[in-house]
Amino acid sequence: MSLDYIAAQVFNGLASGAYYALLALGLSIIFGTLRVINFSHGAMYMLGAFGAYYGAQVIGLPFWAALIVIPIAVGIFGMVLEWFVLRRVAQNDPIYGLLLTFAITLVIVNVMTLLAGTLGSPYAIPDALSGATNLGFTYFPTYKLFVIAVSLGVCIAAWLVIDRSLLGARIRASIEAPALVRAFGVDTPRLVTITFGIGVAIAALAGVLAAPTTNVLPTMGDEIIIYTFAIVVIGGLGSITGSIVAGFLLGLLQAIGAVYYPPIATTLIFIVMVLIIWMRPSGLLGRPESTR
Repeated sequence: MSLDYIAAQVFNGLASGAYYALLALGLSIIFGTLRVINFSHGAMYMLGAFGAYYGAQVIGLPFWAALIVIPIAVGIFGMVLEWFVLRRVAQNDPIYGLLLTFAITLVIVNVMTLLAGTLGSPYAIPDALSGATNLGFTYFPTYKLFVIAVSLGVCIAAWLVIDRSLLGARIRASIEAPALVRAFGVDTPRLVTITFGIGVAIAALAGVLAAPTTNVLPTMGDEIIIYTFAIVVIGGLGSITGSIVAGFLLGLLQAIGAVYYPPIATTLIFIVMVLIIWMRPSGLLGRPESTR
């Protein structure tokens, strides 16, 4: 097995990890602010892909515009969902939020199945990103390189906003001491709603990016959200950095595992999750109190 082939698989792993990192990032942002395990995250990913597909079919929305318009639209939908539905169970046991978002997922997936059917719909790669790029050691699809670059850019930007900006400081403060933050005149419910919308928008962006590389169908979020939950646990619940790092690392591990022993590729993430929980229950970069 040549080094060039292994290097190509490393880039394939980074491309898979790009989707994982985006979804895990959005999931961690939501869990960090609401302490809600958002099971509907996969449905938001699916809505992003369908938004790009129907946008192109119905109004001729270009891919480049879909990268901006669709995440914003799905993010607004998420904010409405948080404001009118999820907020009602915010003070209850987290299991209520999990069950509620699971029910929301079933509703969204079944509605989309009625509208779009069960067969997948193709979405073309934009001409500017078609073909392959010479990396020196191999040719690699240009579109996958674009996905990696966008994912890295979004993850770095989100980390800077959450950890290094005034908005991020307010979000973190509203988690730790909401009553004190409200005493300083900060509208914490609105802040939580906006943050939930941002997390959902990131999931929708991952869906738009995934649309040209897979069939767009109502159940496309089912499998990837299970991997995403495992990645969030590995990185550490509520840890933005941990989710990003774990997303890319697990994508790499899955791709390399498929090279050496293909049958284990789909279960490798869960094997790592079990080992991490056994050795460090709070995850790679999570805080012990986040697991309570």
